[in-house]
Amino acid sequence: MKKRSHLITQHSLGYSFSRRAMLFGGLQLATGSLLAMRMAWLSVAENEHYSLMAEDNRVQTVLIPPRRGWIVDRHNRPMAINHTDFRVDIIPDQIQDRERVIITLAELLNLSPDDVDRIREDLNKAAGYQPVPIAEHLDYEHFAAISVRLPEMAGVAPQRSYARYYPNGSAVGHLIGYVGAATTDDYKKNHDPLLITPGFKIGKQGLEKTFDNYLRGVPGAKRSEVTARGRLVRDLENKPDQPGKKLPLTIDAGLQDYAARRIGDNSAAVVVIDTENGDILAQVSMPCFDPNDFADGISHREWQSLSQDDHHPLIDKTIAGLYPPGSTVKPMNALALLELGIDPYETVNCTGSYQLGSSLFHCWRRQGHGPVNMHTAITQSCDVYFYAMAHRVGMEPLADMMRQLGLGASYHLPLGSEHYGTVPDPAWKLKKYHRNWTAADTLNASIGQGDVLANPLQLAVMAARLASGKQITPRLIRSKEVPMPAKLNAKESHLDFIRQAMRDVVNGGGTGGAARLYVPGVELAGKTGTAQVRRISMAERGRGVLKNSQLAWRMRDHALFVCFAPTDNPRYAASVVVEHGGHIDSATDGPAIARDVLTYLFDPDRAMASLNALEVSWGGDLASRMRMRSENASKAPSKPNMT
Repeated sequence: MKKRSHLITQHSLGYSFSRRAMLFGGLQLATGSLLAMRMAWLSVAENEHYSLMAEDNRVQTVLIPPRRGWIVDRHNRPMAINHTDFRVDIIPDQIQDRERVIITLAELLNLSPDDVDRIREDLNKAAGYQPVPIAEHLDYEHFAAISVRLPEMAGVAPQRSYARYYPNGSAVGHLIGYVGAATTDDYKKNHDPLLITPGFKIGKQGLEKTFDNYLRGVPGAKRSEVTARGRLVRDLENKPDQPGKKLPLTIDAGLQDYAARRIGDNSAAVVVIDTENGDILAQVSMPCFDPNDFADGISHREWQSLSQDDHHPLIDKTIAGLYPPGSTVKPMNALALLELGIDPYETVNCTGSYQLGSSLFHCWRRQGHGPVNMHTAITQSCDVYFYAMAHRVGMEPLADMMRQLGLGASYHLPLGSEHYGTVPDPAWKLKKYHRNWTAADTLNASIGQGDVLANPLQLAVMAARLASGKQITPRLIRSKEVPMPAKLNAKESHLDFIRQAMRDVVNGGGTGGAARLYVPGVELAGKTGTAQVRRISMAERGRGVLKNSQLAWRMRDHALFVCFAPTDNPRYAASVVVEHGGHIDSATDGPAIARDVLTYLFDPDRAMASLNALEVSWGGDLASRMRMRSENASKAPSKPNMT
């Protein structure tokens, strides 16, 4: 019995041991399997990931800024390019006697105490392999002086890079824009390490900003093997950068530069459009900043000088300047009248004013024009004719024609800051001011005053559509696909009547005789305009309205002109707006500027000869006059610009 009990106990113990062994064995097997699977996962599936991490620990990469893509005009002439730039950096891990090197650099480059303090601070913060910028935009003499002293300045790295350059200077400031160093906010948007690479610049305004990713290119890389503490072991193979793409524009760089110079010292805008396809040949707003100065960075005083200038050099007047178009809308309103069936030979007697209730609406010619028909009203710019006709037909058909010819429209140019202006009508006024439209509103709008506002680009589009009879849409970026604009919703015979009247404004004794071209066999058609910027009281009218020449500059009327040429087969259309020009200076008035700008397209030698003579009388070329405008700004430092 005891023996049997002993056997049972042994059997139970053996069974219990075997079960524990199996349990522990199973756990060991499962654990081993999990470890094997994890090792397999790490060594196979995650191999690339951890290999890269290990490589990153062993190899440090410094990005090389890519060369920015060129911006070229319609003839592939450069408008924004890159030129060789000399700079000096320090590699902290390679420097041996830091203080001696800093003192030597300060002597060679004329560094200020603030610059030296900044360099010391950057060296304390930088990783061992990370270049610390010392100076950029060095001239060759400074660069050579550093290069010959390299044996005694271990860690100093002079190198050649590329800087942005704009051959046309201030003539393209608003259009092309400029580049500059990325800000903290720029970096926070996507944490791209390229943005904090010494010497790298991004687009800050204009086309440079809009097409920044297109122009930027792909960075290269300088690879170096380092220790775990970041000390340099050796340089590895470098990866070259890939330059950005070329951006072709519709602009004619020669015309752009000419128009900027021809404006003189005025605050003005010029837009020239190809009436066949809408190509913008020139889009100039002056005065303007020089983008080369902005690319290098300007001082606070220089910025203050620009921002406080009453000629507004920081504003692109071609798309952001809004002006009452004045009498330049009269051909457009006459087309609306023709489309309504108004007889163009019907006359209105202009006595110098038009009575509306108890109010008098005055013509620009105080003694009046006498009996005028539509043709005479356009050529002599009679206000009373358009008062009478607009009062008869109302505002809606005039507003419809304004919209059809391009006013109040956005053309989505890649420049930003576009202001669309206003085409007023009863619905617009009720929505904006919660007041009903009045007959007085119609009369004011009929001569381009009141609430009508347009920018110079829209005025150029209006001229191009009248000239071509097509719904021309302006474009800045050149492409192989040539747009085919649709026809205007207007009779060709009516358009011919308007074109003939505009031809006679210039060549038939009208108000725009100063715009007559000196090119044999080529005639220009146009329309003058004056935009009043001040209220003229009845008392002043009684004793005689002051002339613009008697007023302070800011109180003078704006002078406008729209045109196209040749009259028999229009190819080019243009608009000119001279802020506070007042039609008091024949050389810098809108018609004269338009005449010379379009002359350049037909006979550039004649246009250049005329401009050179004008600039002599003005006391210097555009660049020298622009420098004189900012003479109160702080002077550029004689030492190289610091990063």
